[in-house]
Amino acid sequence: MRDAVTNLIKTYDTTGRYLDRNAIDSLKTYFDTGAARIAAAGIINSKAASIVRQAGLRLFDENPELIRPGGNAYTTRRYAACLRDMDYYLRYATYAMIAADNNVLDERVLQGLRETYNSLGVPIGPTVIGIQIMKDIVKEAVAAAGIADTSFVDVPFDHLTRDFSEQDL
Repeated sequence: MRDAVTNLIKTYDTTGRYLDRNAIDSLKTYFDTGAARIAAAGIINSKAASIVRQAGLRLFDENPELIRPGGNAYTTRRYAACLRDMDYYLRYATYAMIAADNNVLDERVLQGLRETYNSLGVPIGPTVIGIQIMKDIVKEAVAAAGIADTSFVDVPFDHLTRDFSEQDL
């Protein structure tokens, strides 16, 4: 897993350049937001089960057809699999948020997902909605903890939903 610092240095090293003003500004932003990102990760860690449960309830309230007979979350096994996947997305989004880099999402979550979801017949729309609901819950919790700028929370969740939305599943 890489972070914003290693990716930045790798880019400059590959091109044989010294760090310029843009690089220094990127590093400054990374370090300036470090404490907030760590605090947010602590909040997510302490509330992960609750975040996933709340997101699942909101998702199924908004899309009750998913839990009705014939729906993709119908039966206890499928419902549990949906919540398991939401927990998986939350955990990896937290990793990406700490690293301030989405590579871990690409490497560990998004690669191969098309084949998996196609083989299982998983619809992508509810997945995207569930991820966005989790983002909203996390942002509320982070803001309630006194972190004023929660924009860094958006980045990994939006990366997941953007990539999911671009896939033809």
